[in-house]
Amino acid sequence: MVPRRARCPATVGGGQAAIRETAEMARVAVFRGAAHGGRASRPPFASPAARAGMLVASLTIAGVLLAPMTVIAQTDEIQVYDGSIAEPGAINLTIHNNFTPDGLKTPAFPGGVIPDKSWNGVAEWAYGVVDWFELGLYLPLYSISKNLGPTINGGKIRLLFAEPHAAERTFVLAVNFEFSLNARHWDQHLVASEIRPILGLHWRHLEVFVNPILDTSYVGGVGNLDFAPAVRVAYGVSPQWTVAVEEYSDVGPLRAFYPKSQQSHQVWAVIDRRAKWADIEAGVGFGLTGASDTVTLKVILSRDLYTPH
Repeated sequence: MVPRRARCPATVGGGQAAIRETAEMARVAVFRGAAHGGRASRPPFASPAARAGMLVASLTIAGVLLAPMTVIAQTDEIQVYDGSIAEPGAINLTIHNNFTPDGLKTPAFPGGVIPDKSWNGVAEWAYGVVDWFELGLYLPLYSISKNLGPTINGGKIRLLFAEPHAAERTFVLAVNFEFSLNARHWDQHLVASEIRPILGLHWRHLEVFVNPILDTSYVGGVGNLDFAPAVRVAYGVSPQWTVAVEEYSDVGPLRAFYPKSQQSHQVWAVIDRRAKWADIEAGVGFGLTGASDTVTLKVILSRDLYTPH
């Protein structure tokens, strides 16, 4: 898993006009990107309700950028997003579990979870609102660690905006926003958020996805947004089986990336299985730096609990 680290606050100057301009650029970029799916006459975000939803998302970006910030890295969910969402009216449950047989031996901050030999996971509940918008709830987040034993780590909500039927498109553009409430042993900051752009390509049996994630705990300034990119390259062996290579990193705040020796980088070998009763993703990750957990295992189980058809 990508380790959590204590962050030093930093301040960055900048006017509200620049923030408004950034939010407008983000809104326009999402609207323009939707047209690449081949619906030029009526892009997926063309309806008044959809425009309102994306405006809320843009204002969320502005709020995050305007607030003072610090940063964290995700540890409960090890997954590259591909823009897929539940169909309207459907309820989906995804169980994330990861175990670190050989990890960092000290917590990222006093009183925190020690990664080595820890088991971390979360139940992710998703509801398809419309074909371009999904609501998610992560509850509970949990751990079993050698220093704290069983613990409940908090909860998260998320808003995922995506082009409809992303799996059928050549180019995919989406964005995910997460807002978390953290226990003190899980993160030094009670409240944190994530902005996750989703960029993807489907070509025959090959797919490539990039998630240039920005994390914040609302302390420090724009330059203290933490950059934690994730990448996945996958090949569909059959309709039921997919093999993939993934890479998860935490390179530090935008104002000044960490030295390479202090950055977290993990490379993963992953296999996906689409079964009748659930979708299964399993993988093993290997740390490339001293700031990374040496070996981490993950299993993700997902299935629809209810579909309207």
